[in-house]
Amino acid sequence: MGVGAGPALGAVPNHRRRHFDERVVPHRRRSPLRLRDWRMGTKLATVLVVPSVAFLVLAGVQTSTLVGQTTVLGDFAEQVGIGRQITAAVHRVQQERDRTAGELAELRRAAGAADRTAAIEALEPLQAATDRAIADLRRAAEPLADADASWRVAYSEVLEAYDRVVYIRPAVPPAVLSSDTILSNYHRAVGTLLDLLAEPDPGQGRTALSDAVLRYVQFARVKELSSRIRAELYAAARAGRYGSEDQVVLSDLRAQQLTALGAFRVAATSEQIRRYDRMSVDPAFAAAAELEERSLPTGGAVPEVLPASQWWPASEERQELLRQAEESVLADAVRQADDAAAGQLRTTLLVAGGIVAVLLVAVLVSLLIGRSIARSMRLLRGQALRIAQVELPDALDRLRTVSGGVPHIEVAPAVVRSLDEIGELAEAFVAVHRSAVSVAVEQAAMRRNVNAMFVNLARRSQVLVERQLELLDDLEREENDPDQLENLFKLDHLAARMRRNDESLLVLAGTESTRRWQRPVALGAVLLAAAAEIEQYRRVRHESVPDLYLVGHTVGELVHLLAELLENATAFSRPDTVVSVNARVDGADAVVEITDRGLGMSPAALAEANGVLATPPAADVATVERMGLFVVSHLAARLGVRVRLHGGQQGLVAVLQLPGSLLAAAPAEQVAGTVPARMLTTGEGVATAGGPDDQPVAGRRPVTVPRQGRPVPVRAENVLTPATGGTGGGWWSRKAPSAPARPGPAMSPEAPVTGGVNARGLPTRVPMAQLAAMSGSIRPQPGPSTHDPDPDAVGGMLSRLYSGVRRAEAEDTTEIPVPPTGGRREGGRQ
Repeated sequence: MGVGAGPALGAVPNHRRRHFDERVVPHRRRSPLRLRDWRMGTKLATVLVVPSVAFLVLAGVQTSTLVGQTTVLGDFAEQVGIGRQITAAVHRVQQERDRTAGELAELRRAAGAADRTAAIEALEPLQAATDRAIADLRRAAEPLADADASWRVAYSEVLEAYDRVVYIRPAVPPAVLSSDTILSNYHRAVGTLLDLLAEPDPGQGRTALSDAVLRYVQFARVKELSSRIRAELYAAARAGRYGSEDQVVLSDLRAQQLTALGAFRVAATSEQIRRYDRMSVDPAFAAAAELEERSLPTGGAVPEVLPASQWWPASEERQELLRQAEESVLADAVRQADDAAAGQLRTTLLVAGGIVAVLLVAVLVSLLIGRSIARSMRLLRGQALRIAQVELPDALDRLRTVSGGVPHIEVAPAVVRSLDEIGELAEAFVAVHRSAVSVAVEQAAMRRNVNAMFVNLARRSQVLVERQLELLDDLEREENDPDQLENLFKLDHLAARMRRNDESLLVLAGTESTRRWQRPVALGAVLLAAAAEIEQYRRVRHESVPDLYLVGHTVGELVHLLAELLENATAFSRPDTVVSVNARVDGADAVVEITDRGLGMSPAALAEANGVLATPPAADVATVERMGLFVVSHLAARLGVRVRLHGGQQGLVAVLQLPGSLLAAAPAEQVAGTVPARMLTTGEGVATAGGPDDQPVAGRRPVTVPRQGRPVPVRAENVLTPATGGTGGGWWSRKAPSAPARPGPAMSPEAPVTGGVNARGLPTRVPMAQLAAMSGSIRPQPGPSTHDPDPDAVGGMLSRLYSGVRRAEAEDTTEIPVPPTGGRREGGRQ
């Protein structure tokens, strides 16, 4: 056997797709290392990302440089700003040092306790002021804990030097240490503070800021030298005399002071020089300078020792003036540093903002352009895939399976309306789609014409076959020779097979069968009629058939389907084997199994045949070569019957699952007291089966010929009629059932239904006897009426009939999905 059906009831139209797969299977494996294999989105993203990353790197380097400069200037401004606390601490340490130098001389000279106490009490307020100034410096330096390393080292040296000052203070009242030992700690503390004051560095290329730092540092040194001179003169004043080295020290300090003052005037601005000049003519400053001049050695005379009570207040006023001038110079530097840091911050922010703005604009423009390209490509890809996977296959399926007029196929316009290359490509796709549809429409029209030719040829052939059958009926009715009658029956059988071939051509053309029945027919009768239409009918054995009825309008096509399967089973099995037919009830459905002991099929060929049965193919040259497979596939799809092939132990098993929608209730018109016979109706007559040892010939019932004992056949459409009585098993059973417990195969009547016998004793058939069987028992009918109808009336009816048929064919556009299969046949199976 070589025919079967798919796993579903009927064929599912695969061209009615509700969605399509957007994935495209590449012709080779995609490699991420090949640039041409990248997705379009990846390429566009790369085109956008690579320049953006390069721009960001360069902009990041520039921005980091600006940020670094801003950080340096910010730290510089903070370090310059902390100069206020540094100079305040220097001023307090200078006061404490200068007064300590004088009080040490007093402590060494004084003999009374009162003088010593007064000297000590004079130092305590100065020491407290120094401690407060250092505490202010500590608080101001806390935000600079993350400053550069050199500044932190200088600051740590200041704290260390101050700790030594605090440590040396208890040694002042006893005056057990020398003045140089005690004062050297103060000198070191002042020196570390001045070094910390000079620590701010604005970086390279900022000469103005470096000069600002240099100016206040130089002025601070001028003030420090003035303070050292004050300390030396105040110590000499309290001691009442100069020491051996005092004049040398004073001369050196005055020389350093003049040098520092000259350096300051060189570096200072004009405004700062004017302010210093105004300060130098201040009466307090001039009074201190006049007293200091009296301490200078002139003309070899001994320098005058200044009075302590007069010198200290005058020098204190001059130091205060210098302190004010120092604060003004420092304020200029602080303001300049703050302006530079703020300007640098603004520049950095402007540059960073400009970079971000340019990047955003570039990204936005790139995104807009890329989005436009990506959107066009996405729309073009979607339309191309939709055309390739849905629209064009649907159009081809509709045109391939059209049976009536060729439908109009609307081609959607291009989804990309731009005038660039992508838009032109979209228009090209639409043009290709339109050309493909046009070619398919032309092919559909040509195929429809071919189908129309098939239909016309098949129907012409059917007319000739029907006339041939009528002629055979007349010859059989008048023939007396048994041998000749048997030959006529063989011709009758061949004509019936020719009629089935004509019906196969109609199926090939997509037209329904013309043999219809209006009332339910027994399943056994359908199986019997199918066996009657094959050549090797004697080899068919019906094992068991339940008492089921089928709706009448499907009987003709079911007989055709079963006949193809039985033909295949007998053609591809040994002549000495039998083909078994079994039927059973499976839930709401009925299952028919046709088993042969033939050549069988390989697994690949079996899968291919089942695929064809599951999805009916389109009509082509391969269809004609495998007509049986094509006919079974399409008839099963029409009826909703599930047909599938299975490999048996010897040969194949064709399983048909008839859905419940094809089953019908038994007809009410049954002969009382009898089991209803299996009935097949195809439009011409009714016949009954013979005994268990006889097999039908060409669908005719076996009838014993008196002289020769040969079986006399009846045609398939005249096979069965309701039994009127009698006992015995039906011909389809190998053994007659002795006592059936349930409704089963009908018992063959003892006397066949005929129209009498002729002079030789041969039976005479009654055409259209089944019509009478549907309303009552079959009785011998008289011969046909001799009334001749009106030729004009018959011609008019036939003309209206054929015009209606043509109009129905033109309007019929029912689509039957028959996608092609690329299978090949094996062993000549159909």
